Amino acid sequence: MKKAELKKFKLSLEEKRMAIIKNAEQTLDQEMTLDSNDLPDEMDLASSEYLQSFTFRLRGREKTFLSKIDKALAKIEDGSFGVCENCGEEISAKRLEARPETTLCIRCKEDQERVEKDFG
Repeated sequence: MKKAELKKFKLSLEEKRMAIIKNAEQTLDQEMTLDSNDLPDEMDLASSEYLQSFTFRLRGREKTFLSKIDKALAKIEDGSFGVCENCGEEISAKRLEARPETTLCIRCKEDQERVEKDFG
């Protein structure tokens, strides 16, 4: 892979990483506390608790995504970026543009999803 392409993917991954970190910081600063005195009735409290729970689940998914981004950035540094972890083939540029954090080529990903569907 060309240096210019690697630089583009690295920049994209770093931007995604910073957006996730910014969202996490915002959650910690603004959405962590739930004060029942600010909510006039039980319905408002329940609704706020649901939204808070949803936000925390979303941040949990982002944490997983963040680890995938960090792994992709490490692969850029060690020169193994863009190689399928399953079959060792090169991952297409089109797939990497759509999901630069991917670790599988499209064929291996489809196989994985088929297996998950069969056993899921």
